[in-house]
Amino acid sequence: MVHFVGAGPGDPELVTVKGRRLIMEADVIIYAGSLVNPELLTLAKADAEIYDSKEMALPDIISVIQKKHQEGKDIVRLQTGDISLYSALHEQTEALRALQIPYDLCPGVGAFAAAAAALETEYTAPELTQSVIITRAEGRTPVPDRESLKSFAAHGATMVLYLSSALAVKVRDELTNGGMPGNTPTAIVYKASWPEQKVFRTTLLHLPDVMAQNGIRSTALIIIGEVLGEEGAAKEASRLYAPEFTTAYRKGSDETSRTGEVGKA
Repeated sequence: MVHFVGAGPGDPELVTVKGRRLIMEADVIIYAGSLVNPELLTLAKADAEIYDSKEMALPDIISVIQKKHQEGKDIVRLQTGDISLYSALHEQTEALRALQIPYDLCPGVGAFAAAAAALETEYTAPELTQSVIITRAEGRTPVPDRESLKSFAAHGATMVLYLSSALAVKVRDELTNGGMPGNTPTAIVYKASWPEQKVFRTTLLHLPDVMAQNGIRSTALIIIGEVLGEEGAAKEASRLYAPEFTTAYRKGSDETSRTGEVGKA
C-alpha cells in the first residue's frame, strides 16, 4: 500500500496523528526534501528506506514505488502541507491506478492555516468577508483566464496566494488593475511554522518593496484582505456565542434569532 501523507507546513508537531503513525510504520519513505522538514524522518524505523524526491522526476518516483510495492513494502509518499493544494497529487495517483497499485490519502495541515496562526487572525469576519480565495499568480504554470488575479480583485474576499513570492509586482499590478485599493492590508508569512518563520505587514501597494527589501523570493504566502487591517481588528463578534443567539444546543434570550441561521456550537 502507498500512503500519501500531508507533512504539514513545517513544524514537525503539525503532522496529524495518523500521518505520524504512517511514517513510523513505513518500510519506505519518499519525501519532498525541498520543503518537508527532515525532522519528520526521525520518526521512521531504523531500517526504513528513505528517498529524497527533490531531484527525482515523476517516472523515477513511480519506478521506486512500483519496485518497493512488488517487494511487499509499505510506502509513504510524504508531501508538504496538505495534499489537496498544489501537491502534484493527480499525476502520481493516475500512474498508480494504471499500475493497479493501491493507495490512500492522509490530509495534512495546510500552510494557509499556519500562516493565519502566525498572523494571530482568522480569514473570515462577520459583515466583512465570509470567503477565502486560495490561488496563485501566473508564472511558468498557467492560470485559467477566469481565475486571474484581476478577475478575483472585485470579490473583496480574503486572498491567500501560494507560489507567488517571486511575482510580487505582478500580484500588485493585477489586483490594483482589477480595482483592489492599493491600501488594502497585506501580509507576507515566510516559512510559516518553521523556526525561521518571519511575518511582514504592509499594504498591497508596497508589497513588492517589502519583499525585495527582505529578500523574500520563495517559501512564503501572501495574504491580502481587510481582515488584516483596522476593520478586521474591530470586526463585529460572531453571533454564534452571543447570549441572545439560539443554537441547536442553546436557547438564546432573543426569540427573533430563531428565524436566522441555526448555529451548532
